[in-house]
Amino acid sequence: MPDETFRASDAPAGGLAILLLDGGYERAHYAFVLAAGALAVDRPVILFAAGQGVHALARDWSGLRDAVRDAAVQASGVAGFDTLRAAVCEMDGVLLACESGLRIAGLATDALLPEVEVAGVPTFLDAARGRQIVSL
Repeated sequence: MPDETFRASDAPAGGLAILLLDGGYERAHYAFVLAAGALAVDRPVILFAAGQGVHALARDWSGLRDAVRDAAVQASGVAGFDTLRAAVCEMDGVLLACESGLRIAGLATDALLPEVEVAGVPTFLDAARGRQIVSL
């Protein structure tokens, strides 16, 4: 059997669409880990936060459940939440907050990061067309 080594250059260059539904720190942190990683290897990313997940796109993300875990994450040498969000923004990741999710979470649009666009599910689904979708 021939040795067939997979090379990243052999993979399709499709984008990634991340659907963040949960309002917990761990899932939100990992959504940004995935987004930053994908952007680092030139995969375009859309991150759509819905439900309580919209707290991840707020300037003050302390509304995430277990947000205090960020200190322990950083102490273990892993990039913290602010670092990951800044990286995703710097690498031109698209951040979308669900309009209904904002209402559910009681967040006003002016509480969001300036890079965040407010959108509905149809906008996300249209933007995600043809991309790999990951739901957290």
